Amino acid sequence: MGLAEVFPRILGEDVPVEFRAYDGSRAGRAGADVAIEIRSPLAMSHLAAAPGELGLARAYVTGSLEVHGDMYAALSSFPAITVSDVPLKTRLALMSRLGGLRLWWPVRPPAQEYRPRGWRHSKRRDSLSISHHYDVSNRFYEWVLGPSMAYTCAVYPEAGSSLEEAQFTKHDLVARKLGLAKGMRLLDVGCGWGGMVMHAAKHYGVRALGVTLSRQQAQWAQKAIAERGLADLAEVRHLDYRDVRETGFDAVSSIGLTEHIGAAQLPAYFSFLQDKLKPGGRLLNHCITRPDGSHGSRPGKFISRYVFPDGELEPVGTLVSAMNDNGFEVRHEENLREHYALTLAGWSANLDANWPAAVREVGPERARVWRLYMAACRLGFELNVVQLHQVLGVRLDGTDARMPLRPAW
Repeated sequence: MGLAEVFPRILGEDVPVEFRAYDGSRAGRAGADVAIEIRSPLAMSHLAAAPGELGLARAYVTGSLEVHGDMYAALSSFPAITVSDVPLKTRLALMSRLGGLRLWWPVRPPAQEYRPRGWRHSKRRDSLSISHHYDVSNRFYEWVLGPSMAYTCAVYPEAGSSLEEAQFTKHDLVARKLGLAKGMRLLDVGCGWGGMVMHAAKHYGVRALGVTLSRQQAQWAQKAIAERGLADLAEVRHLDYRDVRETGFDAVSSIGLTEHIGAAQLPAYFSFLQDKLKPGGRLLNHCITRPDGSHGSRPGKFISRYVFPDGELEPVGTLVSAMNDNGFEVRHEENLREHYALTLAGWSANLDANWPAAVREVGPERARVWRLYMAACRLGFELNVVQLHQVLGVRLDGTDARMPLRPAW
């Protein structure tokens, strides 16, 4: 049996994918829009060393396995299967083949694989983990994210809206939920390249401070702030949010930071943000969540080792309870799951459009990581494996929430 013929036996004969292997074998649907090519024995050795998601990711990242065609279409084509779904005879044959390849073609994890050391969620370890993902290349991120340089879920007013329109809508939705107005002070924790900070300053006349653990993000943001004539209102610092000394803010936005906090640190996190607010001040927490408590908080090995080291995802109920228990009255919540799938589709299209330049800028392995993870995450939001929630809380002024009777946004 040729190597390519193994895959239809595992995945099913009706999978709309062609399989090709270095031994000359072919199987699956000939001429399909998507083809999986096993280019060398190293691909199977990676799978033998780490069966499942991690081994397949290693094979793809190193180039020993290639996906021809659209990555999202490829991932969408594969059914969800477990080991018990594979016939015993097929399992035994595959194990025998993998064992031999592992012996004769030993492999090591790719250089892009990152396993942080030190005390989990200490300031030093968090700084290194954030740097691993974000201090890549501002030019690379410009190609992927587009002019907004917003690396968080956009809000699409219409399904056909552009990525830039949707990112503007997201920032404006956050501003309106926070009730921003001229003369207010905003703290944006985990501010990225400063999109929310600049939006608040430009469109609402707010004095905005953003902090990020990424030095490259802070440098890019400060330059953009100066170029846009916003330096009198906006500032971005390379700083851990826990080291912000100022207090008395009218509003706090946390857009895409909570995923990096960790469940054990949630009480201290929300308590810290509550302490930064004036009475009547609002917090808008925008982050990826699990759909319910039956899922583990830590993502799969591919995301953990290649994309977001130390990332943790909680169900929204956990976040709401933590906010309630640490000084906030929760006033509004909404799920934007479908919007994140659309956002990831936009980023993937940008990466594909700039693929040769992206590979030259960050190298083929890192570019492959991004191509795989964005397509996989898009599918995860569509299949409700992950969600995106915005939760609005207020630090009461006694018993006064200083909120309108009905939402103004």
